[in-house]
Amino acid sequence: MIKVIYPGTFDPITKGHMDLVERAAHLFDTVIIAVAESPKKKPLFSLNKRVNLAKEVSAHVANVEVTGFNSLLADFLEEKRANVILRGLRAVSDFEYEFQMANMNRVLAPKVESLFLTPSEQYSYISSTLVREISLLGGDVSKFVAPCVQTALEAQLNAQNQGG
Repeated sequence: MIKVIYPGTFDPITKGHMDLVERAAHLFDTVIIAVAESPKKKPLFSLNKRVNLAKEVSAHVANVEVTGFNSLLADFLEEKRANVILRGLRAVSDFEYEFQMANMNRVLAPKVESLFLTPSEQYSYISSTLVREISLLGGDVSKFVAPCVQTALEAQLNAQNQGG
């Protein structure tokens, strides 16, 4: 059984992320969306909220699991008995960072392979950072995220505007 782990902050999960998840689900027995706590990145949403949103948007894919984690990815891979890391490459600018991470993971987890997929053209420019910025400035993000994610972004914006 081949398990792939798709790690990320997913703050928020986008249609680009789901494009990769759906395509990976055809290639692997199990796809684990591993939502990293990533406190250094100061995510907009709590880990629990990001996990729940990822579960909601991936519920239609039978062989997908979603879990949060706050550990070294190599340790998480071992815990889940996964042997592949899935990463997305949107542009050449992503390559250098992802190449460095793949090499580091190869040292930390020598039996694990990194696999890179590119998103479909209509999602190649979407990033969580841009989605957050557009949403926080009152823009329409409905083309980039699932309705539940858009609702969560709007609620977060309202809470911030009310000082909460």
